[in-house]
Amino acid sequence: MAFDGVTIAGIVNELQDKLVGNRVYKIAQPEKDELLLTIKGSCGQVRMLMSADASLPLLYLTDKNKTSPMTAPNFCMLLRKHLQNARIVSVTQPGLERIVRFELEHLNELGDLCRKYLIIELMGKHSNIIFCDENNMIIDSIKHISGMVSSVREVLPGREYFIPKTQDKAELLVCSEGEIEAVLKAKCMPIYKAVYTGFTGISPSIAHELCYRAGIDSDKSGAELTVSELANLSSELRKLSEDIQNGSFYPNVVYENKQPAEYAVTALTSYSQDSIREFDSISGLLEYYYAEKNTITRIRQRSVDLRKIVQTALERNVKKYDLQMKQLEDTEKREKYRVYGELLNAYGYGVEPGAKSMEALNYYDNQMITIPLDPMLTAGENAKKYFDKYQKLKRTYEALTTLTKETDDEIKHLSSISTSLDIALKEEDLVQIKEELIESGYIRRKGNAKRERITSKPFHYISSDGYHIYVGKNNYQNEELTFRFAAGNDWWFHAKGIPGSHVVVKTNGEELPDRVFEEAGRLAAHYSQARGQEKVEIDYTQKKNVKKPNGSKPGFVVYYTNYSLVIDSDIEGLKQVEE
Repeated sequence: MAFDGVTIAGIVNELQDKLVGNRVYKIAQPEKDELLLTIKGSCGQVRMLMSADASLPLLYLTDKNKTSPMTAPNFCMLLRKHLQNARIVSVTQPGLERIVRFELEHLNELGDLCRKYLIIELMGKHSNIIFCDENNMIIDSIKHISGMVSSVREVLPGREYFIPKTQDKAELLVCSEGEIEAVLKAKCMPIYKAVYTGFTGISPSIAHELCYRAGIDSDKSGAELTVSELANLSSELRKLSEDIQNGSFYPNVVYENKQPAEYAVTALTSYSQDSIREFDSISGLLEYYYAEKNTITRIRQRSVDLRKIVQTALERNVKKYDLQMKQLEDTEKREKYRVYGELLNAYGYGVEPGAKSMEALNYYDNQMITIPLDPMLTAGENAKKYFDKYQKLKRTYEALTTLTKETDDEIKHLSSISTSLDIALKEEDLVQIKEELIESGYIRRKGNAKRERITSKPFHYISSDGYHIYVGKNNYQNEELTFRFAAGNDWWFHAKGIPGSHVVVKTNGEELPDRVFEEAGRLAAHYSQARGQEKVEIDYTQKKNVKKPNGSKPGFVVYYTNYSLVIDSDIEGLKQVEE
């Protein structure tokens, strides 16, 4: 679902109710393209998140705080200088553009009343947060856009702010039904596409919904519509326009396979009502829907360098392993050369000089065998030649057996680190993974840099029956959980044969209900390489049966006594404890 103009109209309506007349109490910039404003007044205290992230621009109210950098960025300091304690006069949206404009009133250094504008543009890669004076001149922006980057508009201090008209779309909020029909008739394309390309602020999913309400096949060409079909669709567009202008919104999320798949601020009647969850506020909907996606997007951006290092090393080791296995296959003929040498020593006295082969009975399997000979050599010299080949291949086999084991272990280790990067949700989780890569020799510690302080902790869940379940986020935490934290009679879970987290259930000396085993199994499946699969095989045993081989990689264990279960990786409903 796109963060379209209709959704923004809904959030603007909510912000008008909550924020107008209240004052800006705190301004923070947790990320380079994100602001978090704390607002106080008759609404009590609320926080407003403004994100101009290129992949996930957002705007909503939240009660959650975020950690800010020790030194505030310049843009944040500028806003604090001008807008600290400023009063929010209005929150507006031009038409159904993906733009929200905050008008703020504050006192300058001389005590005079001044007005400023804080504008957030929620336009994908063109998203920005722009600070303007009362004359619409740009004071600064969270992203500077020069003429070399954009030929349409520069966003730099001292330039005039304006909304570029890059698309010829009609403004739904001011169109009559006749004008709406004219726009639709002019588009020779599937009618749903005509809706979202013809009117500002409408996404493809809303266009499909409007076609469904009008009883029209959304793929039908606009030229093929009957007069009544065109009138029905025009009527639905007018109803949507009236709902927006009256502030009548219906925040809801559609679920597919127990996962949120779609959302809207208008009713999605084209979906089964059993799959829809309603929300009290649009902010609550957006925070819920995008919370995990926003976290994953941010952490993936910050882990790009680590992922590249791991992926490069993994690809190199996989190529090395394939080459080693091919060489190992070549050594399989070594026993044949040994047998050739032994038979030549046993029967070679009868070989005529210059013979190119010798027929002999292989006394190992009582089969006749033909032995190729070098006619320039005697039978004894041919035997020595075969024994030399045998010894060389034997040494190669022994060396490769060790090397392939080491390479395979390294591949498994790197795969587990890759899974840890997928599991990581916070920057402190990446610190521990980076430390593992340093100690494994994949990253050099800079100069005299000290080891970074580790603050990341395992995931902590409470089962439905009240038992504590812990999940390691990376190899170091897996080892800590299994060999230092878990008691001998605690239960240990792990996805079978694939990289994943160690899961420990604290038993407190009690016998666990079956439901606890199922929930711990789901956690082991979810925090593994098999996440998202419906059937994952999980091994589980008591911790006392889990051993760590000497010299093995972090997180690597062996166990010979275990039970197994097959379960899905859905952990919805499991209660997580925030540490």
